[in-house]
Amino acid sequence: MIVTKTPYRISFFGGGSDYPSWYKKNGGAVLSTTIDKHIYITCRFSPQYFKEKYRIVWRKIENVKNINQINHKAVRELLKYLKINNGLEIHYHGDLPARSGMGSSSSFTVGLMQALFRIKNIKLNKLELAKKSIYFEQKVMGEVVGSQDQTSASFGGFNKITFNKNNSISVKKIPFTKNIQKLNNNLMLIYTGISRTAEKIANQYANKLNTDKRKSIMNIIRYVAQGEKILRSGDIDDFGRLLHDTWLEKKALSKMISNSKINDIYDNAMKNGALGGKLLGAGGGGFLLMYMKKEKRKNFFKKNKKLTNVPFNFTNSGSKIIFDQLHGKKS
Repeated sequence: MIVTKTPYRISFFGGGSDYPSWYKKNGGAVLSTTIDKHIYITCRFSPQYFKEKYRIVWRKIENVKNINQINHKAVRELLKYLKINNGLEIHYHGDLPARSGMGSSSSFTVGLMQALFRIKNIKLNKLELAKKSIYFEQKVMGEVVGSQDQTSASFGGFNKITFNKNNSISVKKIPFTKNIQKLNNNLMLIYTGISRTAEKIANQYANKLNTDKRKSIMNIIRYVAQGEKILRSGDIDDFGRLLHDTWLEKKALSKMISNSKINDIYDNAMKNGALGGKLLGAGGGGFLLMYMKKEKRKNFFKKNKKLTNVPFNFTNSGSKIIFDQLHGKKS
């Protein structure tokens, strides 16, 4: 049995510039962090006396005899891609809902790939894990997704991730300073209750980034350097205000990124003391990140009792194997 633990991420600035259709022509960058909420994936070989060869447990329970019968697309295609023919039992557990803007799909891919490569007794470093996950999602699965979620989940920590025109990726760790701790203390994660498929939202604007959406993406990339500068030596409240600016630019990418419910929550938070915020992920629903100091939150949630606030902390760890019965060790 092998168990992997892979973090979710929060992306602050630069989202959109991590699509290969953009950065292979212009370069891109994002500022993001992993948090103490995780996806856990358990893999073990199926006993030979089981009637079904594969058992996949997610929001459904699948018991099938061959790979092509597996309904979970990522599991099915990854087993085929890695040419794993042994019978397997795979269980998925997540601390947060899927399709909520936290990079869960890529975290799942990274975590499962980590486990399956270990089953094949192949070790991957963080960059290899990120790049193979990106290739799998974009080329094998053919999905319209960026490249930051896989990188963030693989490396972990607070990072500036740069996507170069030559398709290389650079990860610059940002140390956990007092300013970053202040930022963590002043952020709240609100679940909107709206589940959406990121690819459907991204399809609305991903192929327009180099044309009519170019100005918005260029502004969004500039916020990465500004955000990093604030973290190192600025007034951390300015980080919150910058989140508001990037949210306005993000909404300009597509009418599907926000809706009346999300706008109402956001506007209400701003009226009650928030300095800024943004919807995480491609948009359309999921989690809303808001910068609001703790002394103002009590009154806000008193007025909005139906909203769910999810406490979290920044973390420094990427995807890792926490149990390895096959090889008698963990990494």
